Amino acid sequence: GPPFTHQQMPRKMVYYGQTSCEQDTERYLDVVKYVFSSYKKEVPLVINTMGWVKGEGLLLLIDIIRLLSPSHIVQMDVYDWKAMAPLTPEYVHLTPGLYTKGKQQGKCKQMGTSGAENWKPSEGEGDVSAPEYKLLYVHPEFPRAGVAGEARVHSGILRDMSILGYLGQLQSPDIGAVLPLHSLVPYQVPFSAVALRVIHTDVAPTNIMYAVNASWVGLCRIPDEIRCQTDGPVLLTQTPVCDCLGFGIVRGVEMEKKLYHILTPVPPENLRLVNCLLLGNIAIPNCVLVGQQGVEGEIPYVTSDYNYSI
Repeated sequence: GPPFTHQQMPRKMVYYGQTSCEQDTERYLDVVKYVFSSYKKEVPLVINTMGWVKGEGLLLLIDIIRLLSPSHIVQMDVYDWKAMAPLTPEYVHLTPGLYTKGKQQGKCKQMGTSGAENWKPSEGEGDVSAPEYKLLYVHPEFPRAGVAGEARVHSGILRDMSILGYLGQLQSPDIGAVLPLHSLVPYQVPFSAVALRVIHTDVAPTNIMYAVNASWVGLCRIPDEIRCQTDGPVLLTQTPVCDCLGFGIVRGVEMEKKLYHILTPVPPENLRLVNCLLLGNIAIPNCVLVGQQGVEGEIPYVTSDYNYSI
């Protein structure tokens, strides 16, 4: 079935916090390296790359191929689109990526001054060998295969389904009425126990609680100890590349007692390890907020009085 129907806890996970890596390709590569570093080579590894293969996306793909040294590459062509070259080992060897250099052809150095007879390649040029992998090139025979544009809508729906599938773990296993999120008991987490970071944009410290409230967060573990002079909140100045142990919803912020109220299906033994909340550009599906049963009057966190010119 589709992925949201059989979710499993990954062996290694980082919360990137965005649906596209265009804004921060450098951190994307850092995340890829970090996750790949825990691969022990005891089982075959399939790397499913993303569909961004134009412009910088292709250059990033070349970086990833260089970085991960795959044994095989499966390249699926599009029936009536010829913009992408076959990713042969020679092509990847010669083409510069976004952050890595390609082997330059014809880069030479003149030895001696007696004219142009004694040219030879400069040192270090000959020892970089072309990557060794097998390219399996698949060419579909039907038109409009892989048409761009529709994918974005589909991926948004599938992402919402994944989040809903994940939140389904909060429900009791008995088949019965689905409990709305506001009737589930959240964990209380002191401000001083976890560091906070908004990944995708800058938020003024004075507004951070407005941003965090009613948000989807990655529950993460940073190696540093949380040292807090006051009773919080603890704000990180940079986005860490660190283990993500699961996800939750901040369903309330109690300013007087300095507590976050967090709903999450992550088991308590793993929650003990969490010391960082990362907030990304991933929204809670609208249906969760709009479809809250048993609410009279205005629905919490939902407004129709909105100025669309903002």
